[in-house]
Amino acid sequence: MKAIICTKYGSPDVLQLKEVEKPTPKDNEVLVKVYETVVSPSDCAFRKGDPFIARFYSGLIRPKNTILGFELAGEIEEVGKDVKSFKKGDQVFASTTFGTYAEYICLPEEGALAIKPTNMTYGEAASVCDGALTALPFLRDTANIQSGQKVLINGASGSVGTFAVQLAKYFGTEVTGVCSTTNLELVKSLGADKVIDYTKEDFTKTDQTYDIIFDAVGKSSFSSCKSSLNQRGVYLSTVPTLAIIPQMIWTSKIGSKKALFATTGLRPTSEKTKDLLFFKELIEAGKIKSVIDRRYPLEQIAEAHKYVEKGHKKGNVVITLEHNNKT
Repeated sequence: MKAIICTKYGSPDVLQLKEVEKPTPKDNEVLVKVYETVVSPSDCAFRKGDPFIARFYSGLIRPKNTILGFELAGEIEEVGKDVKSFKKGDQVFASTTFGTYAEYICLPEEGALAIKPTNMTYGEAASVCDGALTALPFLRDTANIQSGQKVLINGASGSVGTFAVQLAKYFGTEVTGVCSTTNLELVKSLGADKVIDYTKEDFTKTDQTYDIIFDAVGKSSFSSCKSSLNQRGVYLSTVPTLAIIPQMIWTSKIGSKKALFATTGLRPTSEKTKDLLFFKELIEAGKIKSVIDRRYPLEQIAEAHKYVEKGHKKGNVVITLEHNNKT
């Protein structure tokens, strides 16, 4: 099978298309034919080994897992003899720890795996496994979002941000989205009550305050946002900078305003599976949708990484595998 192999940290050019052995499922596994996956900033971070903290997970000197990629949507081609929940031909979406930059992958039946929403393409479903599975635990679990609160989403037009806007509205809050001029209408269409063009206005310099400030792109800091938080307000960042760790410790002991970070990718698979089923229900009810910016074939994944690293994508960048004729 074809796969993208990464044997050293570096620029997108370290990603190489190779022929590798097709995996065989164990008794408790399913073999999934991958139709689409996504390229996220996390993929770029693990490819570069930067921030360095990522290497404690992926390998200090070189990548331990040579096939990158964390999200997928596809079709089950084979099931192990002990598998009860899935059958051949099931259309699924999943979140896993590496390995989706390939035509096939084996996943445990008990993994973060669920039947795909019926009203989504494979690419849209794979996108849910990235941005939505990140935004939900940050807002629901870490910030304890409540109806009636005022929430600001910084980076509202990215993968995490587009889902965060929709989720914050679903939870009954007043949502302000921060994005560039070209994305204002997109963020409005997702349900934002207000939008701020960061090229023209700095939200930290206004007199508006919020119960939750969710920086979905890691472009702000707790110190710069502190004055924009209400008493007992919460600052969230998806980027584990060296600054936010001591701020989390400090604010957990002193003051009413908190800086918080969540390792959403390391949550138990059972929690992720529950969230996939939660999203399937919301999506099929028409309450959540994916935003797709661009699609690339697997062979052009280096170009996709270069585009994502520019930091201006709208929603998600999808990788389509050659054997997929169902997008």
